[in-house]
Amino acid sequence: MRQMFSSIATRYDVTNEVMSLGIHRLWRRAAVKYSGAKEGDRILDCATGTGDLALSFKRKVGASGHVVGTDFCPEMLQSAPGKASEAGLQVEFQVADAMALPFADASFDVASISFGIRNVDDPVKCLKEMARVVKPGGRVVVLEFGQPQGLFGALFRVYAKTIMPALGGLLTGNRTAYEYLPRTAAAFPSGDAFLALMDQAGAYHERVAHPLTFGTSYVYVGTVR
Repeated sequence: MRQMFSSIATRYDVTNEVMSLGIHRLWRRAAVKYSGAKEGDRILDCATGTGDLALSFKRKVGASGHVVGTDFCPEMLQSAPGKASEAGLQVEFQVADAMALPFADASFDVASISFGIRNVDDPVKCLKEMARVVKPGGRVVVLEFGQPQGLFGALFRVYAKTIMPALGGLLTGNRTAYEYLPRTAAAFPSGDAFLALMDQAGAYHERVAHPLTFGTSYVYVGTVR
């Protein structure tokens, strides 16, 4: 997994922009909105990749807030500090595994992960670990793909199976990665099934799913016990 993300890291941003037609920006805004983050909060963004969601959170929490972005793949993080500097934002980035976070209990107000939880070895363990580092009453936010239904869902599945691998291969030189990513998204629990995973974690007293773009993705928010 680390090798796969390393191989596409330098072209990851442009590929996301092309394949999502820019909609990924709206999804990140929704994740920040539903997180309830406010000025001065401490935020942890797991599987931050090139840092886009971490930067969105930093804009929300302001100069008095603190944002840490982590990723298990060093190559994915390489461009993140430069993006933050160019945007005039102070964000801390470090290499860390979302299932073994190097932070004390109750260190953050919000912990997030976007399009990364389906790639961890144990999603329930990840949900527990993210909750561990969040204060009681704080929130864990998960942005992840869903499986849209109806005509839109049928069109989306054709796009994911045919166009995404072709575009991903053209833009990154690694078609296999963009065959793997939509395949895992299609198989990963979404909606009520993902909420059941949050229940298994036993760390949340409330959890809710917000569908985006006809269920193409979801923002899940869990309030930590």
